[in-house]
Amino acid sequence: MSIPHAPVMLAEVLAALASKPGETIVDGTFGAGGYSRAILETGAGVIGFDRDPTVAAFAQPLADGGRFKLVTDRFSTLAAHLGPASVDGVVFDLGVSSMQLDQAERGFSFMRDGPLDMRMGDTGRTAADIVNEYEGGDLVRLLRLYGEEPNARRMVGAITRRRVEQPFTRTLDLAEVIEKSVGGRKGAKTHPATRAFQALRIAVNDELGEVEAGLIAAEAALKPNGRLVVVTFHSLEDRMVKAFFTERGGHLPSGSRHAPPVAKGAAPSFEVSMRKAVTASEAETAGNPRARSAKLRLGVRTTAPAWGAR
Repeated sequence: MSIPHAPVMLAEVLAALASKPGETIVDGTFGAGGYSRAILETGAGVIGFDRDPTVAAFAQPLADGGRFKLVTDRFSTLAAHLGPASVDGVVFDLGVSSMQLDQAERGFSFMRDGPLDMRMGDTGRTAADIVNEYEGGDLVRLLRLYGEEPNARRMVGAITRRRVEQPFTRTLDLAEVIEKSVGGRKGAKTHPATRAFQALRIAVNDELGEVEAGLIAAEAALKPNGRLVVVTFHSLEDRMVKAFFTERGGHLPSGSRHAPPVAKGAAPSFEVSMRKAVTASEAETAGNPRARSAKLRLGVRTTAPAWGAR
């Protein structure tokens, strides 16, 4: 089976995980299995998590060696599938995968016409449900919070007027209405719907809630000296991950509304020697535009008890 895309920052992820034969690593965002294949080559075992049932086809060839297992579930549930302090490393590659973006029928992209879905799994509300049913004020807040969209009010005004006449069901239809609401592209490098589509995707999949729960679950599942490696692709995710490592590394108190609050007096649960995020090389970004926004952060588990959800 051909692999749709190369995983972002693979060399940097492998260096941060430093996996060895006999260790167990969790690939919390399995996707097409790029990280998992490379980790298996180091001799470690891998437990992959993915809420998307369509990835099973990529997982099947990896199971032959007996060192790989796929769990079809959200990575936020990994503590329910694993014992405490039971794994040597966890890696998360956050956000939507290139594979999902390329599948028009999934409705993630405004570059291809498809149903306005955006679900990473196969259950729950769709983007169409949100666009057609949310009150205008709630939609404005959603686009501002998750998309950091400065033209949210103008976009939502156009959306609410149009949906009275005809509900939104297709990606290109929504993208066209958003583009017209701000007067077209006006020479912009990115499509005017970029931030709005990001916001809808985050809301549909509760991505920020998943990140928070996933970080806490990884903290509980890691052994002392276990490595937590997180690759992010937009500022909201990266701020959450940075705040998590900063707090649980024993430094500044929480400044993020999405991050768990500091437990006063708790011993640091992570050692964080990496003060700045690692970014992709020029060579990688030249060949893979998605890598341009990627940031990698690393924390190493201490012997202190997990803070958990506070």
